[in-house]
Amino acid sequence: MTATLERYRPFLINNILVPIASIIAGFAVAAVAVVISGSDPVAAFEGLFAGAFTNRNAFAETLISSIPFVFLGLGVALGFRAGLFNIGAEGQYYIGGMAGVFVGYSVIGLPSIIDIPLVLLAGMAGGFLWAGIAGALKARFGAHEVIVTIMLNYTAFLLASLLINKGVMSAPHVSTPRTLDVNVAAQLPIILAHSRLHAGLFLAILAVPLVWFLIERTTIGFQIRTVGFNPGAARAAGISVGWTIFLSMGLSGALAGLGGIVDVLGLGHHMTDTVGAGFGFDAIAVALVARSNPWGIPFAALLFGALRNGAGFMQLATDPQVSADLISVVQAMVIMFIAAPAMVSWLFRVRRHHLATIAITERGADGV
Repeated sequence: MTATLERYRPFLINNILVPIASIIAGFAVAAVAVVISGSDPVAAFEGLFAGAFTNRNAFAETLISSIPFVFLGLGVALGFRAGLFNIGAEGQYYIGGMAGVFVGYSVIGLPSIIDIPLVLLAGMAGGFLWAGIAGALKARFGAHEVIVTIMLNYTAFLLASLLINKGVMSAPHVSTPRTLDVNVAAQLPIILAHSRLHAGLFLAILAVPLVWFLIERTTIGFQIRTVGFNPGAARAAGISVGWTIFLSMGLSGALAGLGGIVDVLGLGHHMTDTVGAGFGFDAIAVALVARSNPWGIPFAALLFGALRNGAGFMQLATDPQVSADLISVVQAMVIMFIAAPAMVSWLFRVRRHHLATIAITERGADGV
């Protein structure tokens, strides 16, 4: 029993203890910021908790906020496992959403059992192709995926504005630029009465074991992990590194695109040129907190969904008001502690030889 515990101790420390300790430390730093601002940190965090979990429909809204984080976090984590730092999840979210919405309002007369999967596949295809641009440039010319995906983010935002703001996808006779609504048959059903919680929650839950199986139990997953660990060894073993990079980026983008279209089908049923702002960059934090482990993504997504959903009530419930931007302080501190586990070791007296650092290098983000 002792030998088994000792065998799994590094895994438990790095994948459970370090993230939890980092979250606690992040909230501690945020509490100091609240005190400096002249407010009561206890009241602030009580308001944050109430806004995220205990107020009427608060937990349902937190789950709604968590759904896109699950898809986007899985996408970023998959890229990390291939040694790729996908900064472009938000652009892929936009493109996937627009592709799915276009199919959703253009194709009519289909039953929901066909229409919903068709629209979801369109969203995934849009995200795959958009991320595939960065993957192809990386594989063929060595263009760094961080730079390319950042540029593609801005391109996606501008393309959304071009198409939706009085463009070819713009709905006629509306005051706010948006697309037409998708067909009723393509809309995700509400699963909790008197709330907005939709069936996208089930899709997010299903995506977790599927992505885990893809990474850990398939030939493609083996190639992704091998290329991420050592591209030279992968090439020597006969693995096409270029093709694997392209495929990894494409699959990462497909998950982000799926997050975009699920969000649209479950909530507004149309796209605007500002939908989902900030999701993509928060997804990087979700993947880092989860240590790129698909099973950890839902818990990290729930944390960030709770922060996003509870921030508004926290601001209203405190006097003097604590800005909703406090959640950005928490997120930043959590990421800092995750990336610097030696600091966690010093704060919580964890034995340092058990800790693995997050190395963000030219190959992406890896545990070292």
